[in-house]
Amino acid sequence: MATKKKQDTSSRIADNKKAAYNYFFEERFEAGMVLEGWEVKSLREGKVQLTDGYVVIRDGELFVIGCQINPLRSASTHINPDSVRTKKLLLHKEQIRRLIGKVEQKGYTLIPINLHWKAGKVKCEIALAKGKAEHDKRDTIKDREGKREVERAMKTRSR
Repeated sequence: MATKKKQDTSSRIADNKKAAYNYFFEERFEAGMVLEGWEVKSLREGKVQLTDGYVVIRDGELFVIGCQINPLRSASTHINPDSVRTKKLLLHKEQIRRLIGKVEQKGYTLIPINLHWKAGKVKCEIALAKGKAEHDKRDTIKDREGKREVERAMKTRSR
């Protein structure tokens, strides 16, 4: 009896590394994105930046603002590409309703974490996040530097 192997076709396009430094992630969601053709081609080339992006809720729909997709030089002449266009996210209504309730709580926001391919479609992973205080950010840096020192010590000891 042959078993089918499930292939992992997802690959990362872009990550928002700044988000993990500035926010605590409570929950993560995977949403589809409504894109134009030139944006998909630019994503294949990796010409995207998520660091200034955030998610807003308007009329019961989710939109990513500040996600910059730079057009290719070979873009068609009859298209006027807008690199910071507001992009719609696709989620189930129940998930959106739940997010609306949580975002209205004090201190919570929605942040795009990464863009990735899944079965030939572009997906945006968003997180329900709470902002970090300054001392929490210092703790994050301290932990990261401690891990680096331990790795260096282990590396020199194994030689």
